Amino acid sequence: MPTAMDRPHFIGIGGAGMSGIAKILAQRGAKVAGSDAKDSATADALRALGARVDIGHAAEHLASDATCVVVSSAIRADNPELARAAELGIPVVHRSDALASLMDGRRPIAVAGTHGKTTTTSMLAVTLSTLGLDPSYAIGGDLDVPGSNALHGAGDIFVAEADESDRSFHKYTPEVAIVLNVELDHHANYASMDEIYESFETFAGKIVPGGTLVVSADQAGAVELTRRLRDLGQLKVVTYGESETADLRIHKITARGLTSEVTVFLDGKLLTFTVSVPGRHYANNAVAALAAGIALGIPSRNLAAALKSYTGVKRRLQLKGEAAGVQVVDSYAHHPTEMTADLEAMRSAAGDSRILVLFQPHLFSRTQELGTEMGQALALADSSVVLDIYPAREDPIPGITSALIIDAARAAGAEVLAAGDRADAVREIAGMAKPGDLVLTMGAGDVTDLGPRILAELSK
Repeated sequence: MPTAMDRPHFIGIGGAGMSGIAKILAQRGAKVAGSDAKDSATADALRALGARVDIGHAAEHLASDATCVVVSSAIRADNPELARAAELGIPVVHRSDALASLMDGRRPIAVAGTHGKTTTTSMLAVTLSTLGLDPSYAIGGDLDVPGSNALHGAGDIFVAEADESDRSFHKYTPEVAIVLNVELDHHANYASMDEIYESFETFAGKIVPGGTLVVSADQAGAVELTRRLRDLGQLKVVTYGESETADLRIHKITARGLTSEVTVFLDGKLLTFTVSVPGRHYANNAVAALAAGIALGIPSRNLAAALKSYTGVKRRLQLKGEAAGVQVVDSYAHHPTEMTADLEAMRSAAGDSRILVLFQPHLFSRTQELGTEMGQALALADSSVVLDIYPAREDPIPGITSALIIDAARAAGAEVLAAGDRADAVREIAGMAKPGDLVLTMGAGDVTDLGPRILAELSK
C-alpha cells in the first residue's frame, strides 16, 4: 500500500524550500517528480538524484499514479497541475506538512524569525555535520553548490528553517526552537504586530513538552514575545544576546576583516570562538546556534570549535568575484533590518572603501509598508541604483513603485539613481565603481543574476 510520500509531485520543485524536501524524499527512496517555471542548476541536481523535472506548468506533467501533489503558498489556485490533481482525486499537501512528515521520529530544531533563518539553520547544519552527528536538514538557500540546501542524514537530529510568512511553521513540533527576531513583515498575511505575536506564540506552543525555546534578548519583538511566553508550562526559555539579562550573554564581538571573534559568558566562564563571516548580526546568529546545540546536550566547547567551519551560504554576503580592483558581493537582504545589518557588516569589513548598492525591492506589499525604511537603509551606502520591484507571487498595487524607496533615500541624504532596466542598471553601477570599491547586489529576487554581468562590464 503506497504512502502519501512514495510518489510525490512538486509544483514549483525548483524553489528553495520545495527542492529541499524533494531532495530528502529522493534520498529516502521516493519516486519524485515535479515541475518548475524555468530550468535551473537546482533542477539538474534533483535529476541527478533520479527525480523527473518538467519545465513549465501543464496538466500532462502530473502522472496519474502520483500519491500526492506538494504545493507552497506561492502556487496559484488556477495552476493546471492543481486542476488535474482535483480531476484525478490526488491529495494536495502543503509544503509545511510534507516537511513536518520528514521530521517524524527525529529530534527537530526549528529556526524561526523575520530574518536570519537561513544563516542560522546553515550554521547549525554545518556545525553538527562537522561534529560527525550526520543531521538531516532543510535550508532556504544553498550552502555552496546547487542542491546543497538539504540532506537526509543518518543521525537523529533534523534542522529546519521554519517559515512564518504564511503561518506554516505552526505545523512543526520541535524539541528545540529558535526565534531570532519578531518584526512586522509579510503584509499580505499579517495586518498587525498583534497578529505576528499570536503567530509566534502558536509556534512556541508547538515545542514538545520539556523542550527549549532559544530567543533573542536584544531584539524588541523577541523580548516582547518572551514576556508573553513565560507561563508556557514545561517550556524552557533560554535567552541570548548582548543584553545584561541574557542567559547566554555576548561579552564581546571583535571584527577581524571578513570574520568575527565572539566571546560569550557561559556558566560563569568565558568562551571564545570565531565566526567566518562578517558582521554583528551573523555573530548573534552563531550564538543562537550555539545555544540550540547546548539545549540538545552537545558540549559547548565542541560546538564553539565546529562553528568556525561555517563559511557562509549563497546570497548571504557571498563574494561573487573581483574585476578591475572592484569586489562584487551578493546579499539576499530585502527587509530594512536585513539591509541595514548587511550594509553595516560590509562597512565594518570594507574600511575606507566605498560601498555601492544595486537594490531590487521584493514584493509590492512590502514596498508599500516599508519603502521609506528601505530608502533610509540605502542611505548607509555611498551610492545606490534601484531597480523596479520584483513581484514574485504578487500582482502590482496601483501607485506602488520603486520611487517610494528612491524618494525616501534622497530625503535621507543618499545618492540614489533609478534604473531604466537591468542592462542600464549594470552599466550604471559598473560605471560608478572605482578600484577599491565594493559593489553589493541586494534583494531576494533575480538581482543575484546581475553580479556576473557587473563583473563582465568591469572587465571591459
